[in-house]
Amino acid sequence: MSQGVRIAVVGGGVTGLSAAHRLRTLLGPTAEILVLEAADRTGGKIRTVDLAGHRMDVGAEAFLARRPEMPLLLAELGLAGAVGERGELVHPSGLPSLIRSGAAAHPMPQHTLMGIPASAAGLGALVGPDTRARIAAERTRPLEWAAGDDTDVASLVSDRFGAEVTRNCVDPLLGGVYSGSAATIGVRAALPTLAAALDAGAASLGEAVERALPQSRPGPVFGAVRGGYDVLLRALEAAAAAEIRLSTRASGLTPSGDGWWLDPVGQVDAVILAVPAPELATLLGRNAVPAAAAAASIELASSAVVALALPPDAPLPRNSGMLVATGESTHAKACTLSSRKWPSLGGPDSQLLRMSFGRYGQEDVVDLPDAQLIALAIEDLRTMFGVTGTPLDAVVQRWHDGLPQYGPGHDGKVAAIESGVAALPGLAVAGALLRGVGVPACVAGGRAAAEQIVAKVTGRAAGRV
Repeated sequence: MSQGVRIAVVGGGVTGLSAAHRLRTLLGPTAEILVLEAADRTGGKIRTVDLAGHRMDVGAEAFLARRPEMPLLLAELGLAGAVGERGELVHPSGLPSLIRSGAAAHPMPQHTLMGIPASAAGLGALVGPDTRARIAAERTRPLEWAAGDDTDVASLVSDRFGAEVTRNCVDPLLGGVYSGSAATIGVRAALPTLAAALDAGAASLGEAVERALPQSRPGPVFGAVRGGYDVLLRALEAAAAAEIRLSTRASGLTPSGDGWWLDPVGQVDAVILAVPAPELATLLGRNAVPAAAAAASIELASSAVVALALPPDAPLPRNSGMLVATGESTHAKACTLSSRKWPSLGGPDSQLLRMSFGRYGQEDVVDLPDAQLIALAIEDLRTMFGVTGTPLDAVVQRWHDGLPQYGPGHDGKVAAIESGVAALPGLAVAGALLRGVGVPACVAGGRAAAEQIVAKVTGRAAGRV
């Protein structure tokens, strides 16, 4: 039934490659699948590089292991091997992380939802006595929240608990996920369980957090792929058996007969758009004006990663990394002590780490020359950990417009995009701009888009193909 079908996937990141792989699985070997990627490589915002003889991820480095998408995909690709085999699923060491606040290192706050506490009990010295008293009294204050409301996280947390909680506890965690801050991220899109608890009538923010905290579960929270995400990308490419056209930007999309005319590849039966928000807005254009406007309104943040290899005797702490509170004197927003965090990474010859720079609205640092960024990373290492000396190796990776900001009202933008695209047969959209910036969410979105397209081109639900 799929013989002669021609489908284009615009975007060769992990979303687009996951979509292409799912298309191939469902449609079989006779379908023609094209992947168009504007850059000169696949992978999008994930990349694995060589650092002092080791393979090191300089984009996304981990995924939520408790979500099913990645374990399922690794198994499908034959990458869920035994210990030491190619593509083995690996887990972090479990060493604790730190937060730098007030020019000192503090344990990560406990029993919080993205840094938002149910009480002051797990915050340690990250907050002072006045803030502790305010958190304790918060449960006696009326909470003004109507079902369906939304606001930025900073406004909610600062109003209820004080700015110290936002600055020292919430900003560092949201900065690590979105390259943003509590002021740029909306409650409903980024913290849906918290929004649900507020909608259900929680009498205070503390009570809502208590309701929204996930149940404790056995097993590691995060996972990664031995050898880096490049192993996953190459396996997806091979399994998809698609024609991948690099350095090829889709420049126009027009309805044509029962399908679409896609410049520069011509007539296709269906299209999956797995591209960043600005490119999606351009391609949707006059085909779906409200959807295009919603995509164009999604803000993006840029960031940079400086990956460093240090001598094996560099005095790094027995921690997995350090996040940085707002207002600190360091230039980096976070440091991941990669060799500490991932026992599978590095070796006796070096210690590997990553310094992350750039938050939404504070991104000038991203375009500094490589040498200056490396110098800032070395300076911050001295400030954070007292480490001095010259790195054995360094790699700079910039991610311009790398992460969408899930601001207040983001869910409404997603609904406008999805409803507008749903009205156009043979067109589907996926990617980090919609329902999650992590790799599992991108994989899930790509697969779902592929299943929508399969249902269109075959007339059957994907599960029956």
